[in-house]
Amino acid sequence: MTYNLNSKQVADAAKAWLTDRGVKISDIAELTYFLQKDYYPNLSMDDCTDSVERVIEKREVQNAILTGIQLDILAEEGKLLPPLQEMIENDEGLYGCDEVLALSIVNVYGSIGFTNFGYVDKMKPGILKMLNDKHGEHKHTFLDDIVGAIAAAASSRIAHRKQAEKEERQ
Repeated sequence: MTYNLNSKQVADAAKAWLTDRGVKISDIAELTYFLQKDYYPNLSMDDCTDSVERVIEKREVQNAILTGIQLDILAEEGKLLPPLQEMIENDEGLYGCDEVLALSIVNVYGSIGFTNFGYVDKMKPGILKMLNDKHGEHKHTFLDDIVGAIAAAASSRIAHRKQAEKEERQ
């Protein structure tokens, strides 16, 4: 049998898995707004929501979402082999694979996304604070970085578009 995965299935699964883990598009749009509001005073939440949705449409982003969430779930269920189980379950400080996976999202929209990602990863505003909380039943070792990366990529996308609009007016 020939492998043939429908792209719509992948996109739908990525969105559903985010929702199942308690992340709404509006949560990521709020992070995007947080990152860009000082640079673009007329920026709207609709602009941010649209940018987040466009980022999530990218297959590379969907792949990162599905991979990261699956690893978080497996860690919650204790189904990883040691020492990986302990590293992901405890969000080990020296385990950087969660950030590396998130950077694959940031890479889609250029280098400005790196600084945006680093900032939200350090500050943990909005939904990131909840995702980073280690006291709940869920392990979000990967998801907090993925959500931050989506917001950073959406912010970068906005910056690139605003620059293009500025140049068109000149």
